[in-house]
Amino acid sequence: MPLRLSVLDQSPIPEGLSAGDALRNSIDLARFTEGLGYTRYWVAEHHGTPALACTSPEALIGPIAAATSHLRVGSGGIMLPHYSPLKVAETFSMLSSLFPGRIDLGIGRAAGTSPKVALALQRDRRQAPPDDFPEQLDELRNYLANRTPPFRFTSPALWLLGSSEDSARWAAQLGLPYAFADFINPWGDAIARRYMEQFRASEYLEKPSVAVAAWAICAESDAEAQALSSSLRMMMTMLLRGRLIAVPPVETAQRFLADEGVPPESLPVGRRIVAGSPQRVRAELERLAANYGAEELLVVNMLHDHAARRHSYALIAEAFGLSDKG
Repeated sequence: MPLRLSVLDQSPIPEGLSAGDALRNSIDLARFTEGLGYTRYWVAEHHGTPALACTSPEALIGPIAAATSHLRVGSGGIMLPHYSPLKVAETFSMLSSLFPGRIDLGIGRAAGTSPKVALALQRDRRQAPPDDFPEQLDELRNYLANRTPPFRFTSPALWLLGSSEDSARWAAQLGLPYAFADFINPWGDAIARRYMEQFRASEYLEKPSVAVAAWAICAESDAEAQALSSSLRMMMTMLLRGRLIAVPPVETAQRFLADEGVPPESLPVGRRIVAGSPQRVRAELERLAANYGAEELLVVNMLHDHAARRHSYALIAEAFGLSDKG
């Protein structure tokens, strides 16, 4: 089957703009990428950062689904340790009832923030919350499968997200589709293969299903794409050093990277960013997907200029012939 392309949107906040601007950009990008032929549009959960606007995917999914007609819309993901499984089931059942057959519930285990903010998200702060993600996930699954009277739910499509061995093992044991975050851990191909090897057929799937989420920035030329990627490279480098900033303009980022004294494409350390012309980006993404055994790519990018961000997704769609397939 041809490789499916989808979007993972972290709702980046460009320097000089507001969170509201970033969220409206997300809705605009969803409408735009639906027209380009992308399969699904996931929004991510992050807290306590000036760079990313979406703290509540469930609050953004509804407006995006209402602004589109057939695009699958979902969370990439809901960070379940912060929440009651029942409340998550209720929220996504409502969304699934409003937009039948179009809602995905991607579940993650990470905090999506610093330990201090993670504690502030908890209702009971007298002690650290238990590390009981598998039990939370089982409770959520039972609600969505209507195995817990008196509740009755309209179930979204359930996915497990991750970047580690644990998430792959749980997804395989439960027979869930699995989305791996290569943009967090670019050495995950072996983890994805183990998921496929250990997969057990379930009520969700008869055979394993892998999607991989990767940074990809496309422009008319390699040089232009590398320049555009400077904003992401600076922001992520600062993040890994414990400094949170909004997405900087290209010129600011290029000055910062020049002062680092290392090739800009080597930053941020330990992360993979695919950046280049349409031909280069397609070749690298196809190779990456093949390494993971993935049937779907979730394209992530973070640019200062929203028009350039739209254009990047348009060039990737054209390179993969999405309009021809649609």
